[in-house]
Amino acid sequence: MIELKHLKTLVTLRDTGSLTATANALHLTQSALSHQLKDFETRLGSHVFLRKTRPVKFTSEGDILLKLADDVLPKMTRAEYDIASLKEDLHGRLHMAIECHSCFQWLMPAIKEYQVSWPEVELDFSSGFGFEPLPALVNGDLDLVITSDIQPRGEVHYEPLFDFEMCLVMATNHPLANKEYIEPDDLLDQTMLTYPVQKQRLDVVKHFLAPNNVEPAKWKQAENTLMLIQMVSAGLGVAALPNWAISEFSRQGLIESKPLGKGLWRRLFAAVRDSEHDKKYLQAFFSTAKQQSQSHLDGIKMT
Repeated sequence: MIELKHLKTLVTLRDTGSLTATANALHLTQSALSHQLKDFETRLGSHVFLRKTRPVKFTSEGDILLKLADDVLPKMTRAEYDIASLKEDLHGRLHMAIECHSCFQWLMPAIKEYQVSWPEVELDFSSGFGFEPLPALVNGDLDLVITSDIQPRGEVHYEPLFDFEMCLVMATNHPLANKEYIEPDDLLDQTMLTYPVQKQRLDVVKHFLAPNNVEPAKWKQAENTLMLIQMVSAGLGVAALPNWAISEFSRQGLIESKPLGKGLWRRLFAAVRDSEHDKKYLQAFFSTAKQQSQSHLDGIKMT
């Protein structure tokens, strides 16, 4: 009566909070997901969650099944790992650098999930802002770099993760909040708030300001996304941030966001050494990162 796919579906529904997000995370159509759940509830003779609730609320039967899933699924994952380990060496090293402050928002949950299935992989990471990470990758000091900046070289493989839009965020009463989109010259008299990164490494500089020979009036730095948003909301400047990093703050009415030009879309990659990109523990990390971002980030496009 109860199959593993049903337990996985319920856990995903709990984690995402909606049928639409669950269907996307499980790579199913909404029709197929609805059919699976209806068939399961018919066989069970009970409803497992309440329709038209957001986030989804579960019935008493659903709560029982979720407890079962929390007990059974990790054991199944561990059993699969133990069986696979009899066939091949699953040890590895994954020292990574992250050229994206806001990426910690989805990367930490991805790493946590990854460690469940690949506990023997040695994990470590660095912010990647105090040094040039790609040369360190080629030299073997790093094993993976999260970046949107492709530097073509034969020894590096760039695994696409997802596409995102860079937006300009500002206070809700900022004069630019009335514009349909932002033009480079709009920033000539503005204070740009950024992460502590060299200006030439910022997407907004490389792909929006520099090609149009525009230099904002002032620059200020903040250590993290929350601090940037607070400074923007207080009217201390404007900032260019990924659409998924600002969606919750926009919903709360703390900030206003506008497209840069007709839309400045970027693609995020996981860069690894080309000679190693087909290793199973790296392929598993790619898959986990994509699933986590698809399940939890707003406004992105999967590649």
